[in-house]
Amino acid sequence: MTQAISRQARCAVARGVDLLGEKWVLMITREAFWGRTRFSDFRKNLGVAPDVLANRLAALVHEGVLERRTYQVTGARAREEYVLTPAGLDLVFVLAGLARWGQEHRPVDAGTAPVYTDAETGEAVELCFVTKDGRRVEPGQLAVRTGEPA
Repeated sequence: MTQAISRQARCAVARGVDLLGEKWVLMITREAFWGRTRFSDFRKNLGVAPDVLANRLAALVHEGVLERRTYQVTGARAREEYVLTPAGLDLVFVLAGLARWGQEHRPVDAGTAPVYTDAETGEAVELCFVTKDGRRVEPGQLAVRTGEPA
């Protein structure tokens, strides 16, 4: 990966970018959300070089985004798959935000975007900011305070 930002950086965005600021990391995470958890699945769907993939998977495991789990198909040797941890599952907000932004600001004629739904009801959901009382806040209405301890 590129030059690392210290895990001790004061800025929460900088700490997140330190791990997530490389395209293969986000694409691997996206694939894991879609149920693709095996090295061969990542290689086939992403076309990433095996050494790059192995490096990124190791980093994601080391940082607690993925965990290795052993599986074995009958008659074959045991292998490992890569499953999202709770920290990895929380990246759905990042991926959904990137997908929404890409759909809105970088559209293509034949492009696709994931549709997020409530797993129980199937009802479509969307990513947004809401106040504690449930009022939706649009991006143009946001204010951000800086210097807050994280």
